Amino acid sequence: MTESGYKIGEVDEIPGRVKETLCQPCLSKDKQTVADKFCSTCNEFQCNDCSNVHNVLNILINHELVSVKETNATSISFIMEALDICDQHQKHFKFFCEDENILCCSTCAIVNHRKCHSVVEIEKIAGKMTSVGSKLGEKLLEAREDAEGIARHIRSSKDQLAKDIKEIHVKVRRMRDEVMRMFDDLEDFVIKRAETLQRETSEYLTMKQTQNDKHLVDVTSCLETIESIFKNGTPVQKYIAEQKMESKINALCRNIRKECQNLMTVNISFHFDETLKLPPLPVTEYVPAQLLLKYYRQKDLNSVNMAMTLTQVSAIVLDKSGDDIDEPFYTGIDFLPDGRLVAVDNTNKRCLVYNEKLEKVGSHQLSYIPLSVVVVSEEEVAITRGNEYSIEFLHVSKCNEITSSKTCRVKSKYYSICMKDDKQFVVGTFGEPKPVRIVSMTGEEHDFSVNFPNKTYPIGTSASTYINSSDKVVITDRDEHTVCICDIKTDTRVEVKDNLIQEPRGVTVGPFDTILVCSNKTNTIVQISQTGQMLSSYNIDMKYPYRVCVSRDKSCLVVTNNCLGNNTMQKFKIST
Repeated sequence: MTESGYKIGEVDEIPGRVKETLCQPCLSKDKQTVADKFCSTCNEFQCNDCSNVHNVLNILINHELVSVKETNATSISFIMEALDICDQHQKHFKFFCEDENILCCSTCAIVNHRKCHSVVEIEKIAGKMTSVGSKLGEKLLEAREDAEGIARHIRSSKDQLAKDIKEIHVKVRRMRDEVMRMFDDLEDFVIKRAETLQRETSEYLTMKQTQNDKHLVDVTSCLETIESIFKNGTPVQKYIAEQKMESKINALCRNIRKECQNLMTVNISFHFDETLKLPPLPVTEYVPAQLLLKYYRQKDLNSVNMAMTLTQVSAIVLDKSGDDIDEPFYTGIDFLPDGRLVAVDNTNKRCLVYNEKLEKVGSHQLSYIPLSVVVVSEEEVAITRGNEYSIEFLHVSKCNEITSSKTCRVKSKYYSICMKDDKQFVVGTFGEPKPVRIVSMTGEEHDFSVNFPNKTYPIGTSASTYINSSDKVVITDRDEHTVCICDIKTDTRVEVKDNLIQEPRGVTVGPFDTILVCSNKTNTIVQISQTGQMLSSYNIDMKYPYRVCVSRDKSCLVVTNNCLGNNTMQKFKIST
């Protein structure tokens, strides 16, 4: 225990610690006893028990003892009531764990450090330890000098900052005086030119408004005619009216949709020329700015804040295992409702299950080459089979056991597969004249009432998905670097081409029912709106991304690739 120079009656700044004059002989025995006497000959404070030795030993009889309250001596120590108590168990520290370099009470030693090799009593090692008080004091003095140096540096920085600000004010005022003369002329020039552009643009917009007003009148007239005939007309009249007006209404709808697609927002902006120098030339000889009239295509009304952010949370390398014939190639992945992931390995004919940390927890050997997989329910998945006219159903238990359930025979060769509703699939074909078809759980096939691209896709060159909320089919075309969005309701389609889309592969539906596409050659995931607007592109640390899927709650995304010798699977958190 060290001594300090605090005076009696001082209040200690550390809460829970009371300063007292302690008996020094007791302190040497690791006992804390309040001193009652001070021996000026021994030059130490003593409690009543220790001071009684003066009355027993003749050699000490002549020592002068005075009450602590009557002495001005400043050799005072403090009772460590708040420092020697374990915060967790409220017991005095009795042990020291040398393995973890930490003080322990009796409970700590038994509960938390019973496996440690060196837990010793503090009493046995305290006397052997060299005092560190002087070293700590030196460290604190050095720290104080450093802190004072920091304070001086901050004050100097503030002073310099204030000086710099004053100089900036002077420069700005000087510049303001020099340019104000130019701006007086510039204002007149720009405003006149802007007003001219406003007048010309307003005339154009008025013409567009007139055309749209005519469309509204035509629509209203047709609605009134149809409502009147179908309310009051005979069946023959209704039939004639329907046949007679169908072409007119179709043409009217096409014209309005065309206007919607070509809807423009006009924006006028003013940009200074970066080569502006002072003093300026007369405004009649040099205009140090540009007045730009810019047209840009109106964004989707619902596309605001649709762009998502991806944050990688885990990744694994898809290495060849002992039972694999070749390196894994995952051509199908999908999320189970509980967050697990199901995947099909095309080269090794396997169906696999991964947990949320992308740890493999289940595997099942298949007798066929799997192409794609979709989750049907909580414990059932469906797999398309390469070069076979069938869909295979598997049961995936909560314990990650995979068993065959049934086989559904069909009439076309399917590659990609997704759910249309709880009873039907939307499948992408290969080597077939119909690139996308509807298939029931029992194998009954139907075609969409829409004109898809007139093209037969070889295997691996196209994938498809379905947007249930808007009844749209999305088809990727690897060779044409195109994503085709087909609207089933209106029998129209949008073909999206962009430099960011190079050899598109897998496709799925993301947040806000946007479209997520694997761009093979740019190593990115591209996000597209349902009307074909490019929303964002995400570079991923993966060559040749091939398949992508999104969790049911749209919070996670998993992507795999097709890169011989470097196949990986990555999981991302989606933020919107």
